[in-house]
Amino acid sequence: MHTAYITHSDCLRHEMIEHHPECPQRLRAIEDQLSASGLMDFLRYYEAPNADVHQLERAHGKDYVEGIFNNSPLDGLQHMDPDTWMNPYTLEAALRSAGAGIFATDLVISGEMKRAFCNVRPPGHHAEKNTAMGFCFFNNIAVAALHAIEHHKLERVAIVDFDVHHGNGTEDILSHNPHTLFCSTYQHPFYPGYAGKSMEKLMVNVPLPAGTGSPEFRFAVQDKWLKAIKDFEPELIFVSAGFDAHRDDDMGGFNLSDDDYIWVTRKLCAVADEYCQGRMVSMLEGGYNLDILGRCATAHVRVMMNL
Repeated sequence: MHTAYITHSDCLRHEMIEHHPECPQRLRAIEDQLSASGLMDFLRYYEAPNADVHQLERAHGKDYVEGIFNNSPLDGLQHMDPDTWMNPYTLEAALRSAGAGIFATDLVISGEMKRAFCNVRPPGHHAEKNTAMGFCFFNNIAVAALHAIEHHKLERVAIVDFDVHHGNGTEDILSHNPHTLFCSTYQHPFYPGYAGKSMEKLMVNVPLPAGTGSPEFRFAVQDKWLKAIKDFEPELIFVSAGFDAHRDDDMGGFNLSDDDYIWVTRKLCAVADEYCQGRMVSMLEGGYNLDILGRCATAHVRVMMNL
């Protein structure tokens, strides 16, 4: 058991408007598939702790963090942006989600676990330093990466994002941090509609058009991501794992298959094995077709387990 599975029931209590695609059933779909596949018997299960304010403020402004706490409603819904709401349980779910990434980082850096998958929500990669948006409140992956740098004193941390939507929040928070490399493939033009230019040794943005399939995606990863990551020689790899680039997920316009998620995970694990003792932390981002989400996340975890 070298792979951790981190989640918390509080993440199921966060709900937005009726029929919202970012729903509690997403976590259940993944856990059901992991159980049906038999993989849960070989994962080390952990409950996610809460992130604390100091940990959140590594990635977010103090006033912003206070605002999220202060906007937490006692009942009903608090509107944050056109597609993002808080209910009375959202704050606790967001703290667990950010806490999962921090805890996963501690596990892999300590050597207790080699890899970790965080099945948590709300997702995080659209949350900017001072803005909640795109279903996201705290940027889970950025909080975890900055914990690795500031608490564990790592010098080089790589973040990769294969969600169909660009991780604008991760870019906003980390794009000028000399200790991080951020690599992202995403549909363009598409939500959120903007991304910075690639910067050598800091950021590799690879915009791809609607209709992108396996050959184009794999070429982008092989030609752009992997070279940059190897040149960077990371001590830890973080993955923003969004599965909405699948051809059967109608939240995006990519045409990826199950095999593409298996392939990219194998490539990332190989780099992790070569450069950072296999250490990798993967956190759930998008993926809204429940059957596809469960199936592809399970395939992703299976590769992380070397099965």
